[in-house]
Amino acid sequence: MRRSINISCVALLALTLLYPPSATALEPNSVASVFKRYIASKYLANPSVVVIDQQDGSVVYEKGAYSLRKPASIQKIFMGVTAVMHLPMDQVFPTSLWTGNQPNSLVIQGSYDPWISTSSKLAEKMGRTSLPRIEFNSIKALKELNPDLDSNFTIYYASLFTSETEHMKKFFRDKGLKVTMKRVSNQTALDFSATRILTSDSPELEEILGYAVAWSDNTLSERIARIASVAAGNSFDQAGVANTFASSLTELGIESSKMIVKDASGLSKENRVSANQVGQLLVKIRTDERFVPLINGFPVSGISGTLRNRFTDTAPAAVGLVKAKTGTLSNTTNLAGYVESGDREYAFVIIADRHVKTYSVANRIRDLVDRILGRIAAPFVREVTTEPEVAVEVEPELEIASSEIPL
Repeated sequence: MRRSINISCVALLALTLLYPPSATALEPNSVASVFKRYIASKYLANPSVVVIDQQDGSVVYEKGAYSLRKPASIQKIFMGVTAVMHLPMDQVFPTSLWTGNQPNSLVIQGSYDPWISTSSKLAEKMGRTSLPRIEFNSIKALKELNPDLDSNFTIYYASLFTSETEHMKKFFRDKGLKVTMKRVSNQTALDFSATRILTSDSPELEEILGYAVAWSDNTLSERIARIASVAAGNSFDQAGVANTFASSLTELGIESSKMIVKDASGLSKENRVSANQVGQLLVKIRTDERFVPLINGFPVSGISGTLRNRFTDTAPAAVGLVKAKTGTLSNTTNLAGYVESGDREYAFVIIADRHVKTYSVANRIRDLVDRILGRIAAPFVREVTTEPEVAVEVEPELEIASSEIPL
């Protein structure tokens, strides 16, 4: 008796069930047609757009791609690029509190930890350095120096952000303590330290950067950018950040002379970039292994970060196939990143920074952008080569006399 099993048919059936036929990969010409048809929507209000085929770097579609527009939080892509280019991704930021060898003093040895938190609950939840923990331990140490807390105390500190020192000043002031916060160099802080009271280390920078990009954290982005600016040899201020952004783009072969940088997070409405600059940057970093930590931080459609609640209803076929950075201001709704379409991937930038300043219009734009990308997104299904039918022979059963069965 001979039975035949067509293995290739079984494989094709499995793939068909896994990926519905509606998810069809699009060639560049079809992608351009989709954008041309939908980007003219009145809600988008003349956006700046570019779509680039990641395969060969060719521009598939563009509309006002060279005009300077407000990037909003897609500015954080530039922040991430400079961080990767100038800082080690395994860098950890320690912060420690010490008794001082100077009279009535404590010392805080910082390292500009961008992850430090002024909320003890958030610090515990996120594994962050807790500023309140440092503050309350400082009071405990000061009581040991003077139980009545009626002296003038000095806390020498190095490499803390201004917001941290202001928080500490207010804390001690509210407690009725006479504490002077005095900034010193790292070496002086080390020299003035006697006995360590506590220490706290941040996660590696790669994790911090990923969080900043995924959740569009403005404070983290500003801090990381300033740390990268100093590492690049520039100043620890906004001018230094602007210079670092420009030099990083130049190093990657992207023209940056007309770019206007007022902050690293994208909160300023005075920032200006072109969709083409962002698009070319996306293409450059996608094939450079150095930038994997940055790209891994991009929100994923319907799954993570600021895109976790998008696409699931508007374009379910695109869930998991779009990795992009959002950007939102009062009249700005942007998205920039990558969309998979079969064996191709397209880098795209959509800057809609001239629309009506209402929440409902912004939502309409987000839904429209989701649907545009949903028409393009398609999973990569590896082609199954049809093999000749494989026949499996089954030997006929033989009757065995009971007397022949071995005991």
